[in-house]
Amino acid sequence: MFKSIILKSTMLLIVLTLITGLIYPLATTGIAQLIFPYQANGSLLYKNGKAVGSKLIGQQFSDPKYFHGRPSAAGKNGYDATSSSGSNLGPTNKLLKETAEKLAIQLRNENNLPAYAAVPSDLITSSASGLDPDISIEAALIQIPRIAKARGISEAKLKKLVNDHIIRRQLGILGEPRVNVLDLNIALDNLK
Repeated sequence: MFKSIILKSTMLLIVLTLITGLIYPLATTGIAQLIFPYQANGSLLYKNGKAVGSKLIGQQFSDPKYFHGRPSAAGKNGYDATSSSGSNLGPTNKLLKETAEKLAIQLRNENNLPAYAAVPSDLITSSASGLDPDISIEAALIQIPRIAKARGISEAKLKKLVNDHIIRRQLGILGEPRVNVLDLNIALDNLK
């Protein structure tokens, strides 16, 4: 009787291992590759035939010629996908307030805004993951004068570029309209 229980348990282990460890992952991977190949392969964006990043993971852009994304608290220097996390600082935390104020001053200086100008909160606070790839439309528009000056491109052309890259609400109600910073910067480099 004991041998029978061991034999049945071993067979069940082997069958479940094959189903859950081999058949199911292969089936889901195969279905994903057939139905959603772009997403299944990481939603990669390309520039000149070379992958430059994922549409799902934010990157650091500090050059005045590019749109800047949200600050990142992921990892020691930010934007570390292996250390995805927010700052975990609450709205009453002194460090959060000081960091936001410092970033607001920096943002105003970079974009030649008056000292009293309101700045979009997504440009001075990090997201929950620290890797948010998108910014609000307002956050993109506020950067247009700086980029126009740095690149010698008209502000009207840059505004059209931003408007052409707006990601609308899903199903018309979910989320907020936004732009993907990496996608926008690739399009910016491709402007003639």
